[in-house]
Amino acid sequence: MRLIAGLGNPGIEYAFTRHNMGWLCVDHIVANKNLGQPQEKFHAQFWKHGNVIYIKPLTFMNLSGNAVSEAVNFYKIELSDVLIIYDDMALPFGKLRLRAQGSAGGHNGLISILGALGDLHVPRLRIGIGKAPSSMINYVLGHFNDDERERLPDIIDRASLAAETWLEKDIQRAMTLVNADPPE
Repeated sequence: MRLIAGLGNPGIEYAFTRHNMGWLCVDHIVANKNLGQPQEKFHAQFWKHGNVIYIKPLTFMNLSGNAVSEAVNFYKIELSDVLIIYDDMALPFGKLRLRAQGSAGGHNGLISILGALGDLHVPRLRIGIGKAPSSMINYVLGHFNDDERERLPDIIDRASLAAETWLEKDIQRAMTLVNADPPE
């Protein structure tokens, strides 16, 4: 069993904010697979397709570990078979980075997940949202500007393909493909 968790915040006011990149990616994947409406399970929106579970935690970003750890523990999923998708201010807008493990880098959602799972060895797909020009909170919870909205479909397509690549290939080969700069 494998798990893909897209991080974000519930509520219409957060729907198209930078902090919900993980949710947008999971929404795109499940829509493309025609998985229909989610169940509510593990404090998350939940879809199951074959041996893959997709979740969007409903616990708000800072408590994402509750939902992810419940699903991991229920299905006894190896941590190497979990992929967390989330926004990252350390990367330029639209840049993708797939990693097999590491620290949370200050991201509260990932801090919650790594703490709940008690391990840093959790694959993650970071979607760059760029540096905050001023207030970090206002920036991550802010809506996309016109340029970002125009670029968003391509970014979500690439992030969804990155998640699929992670499912199909070993982590090293997936990282080589995903972390390469996209052609201009």
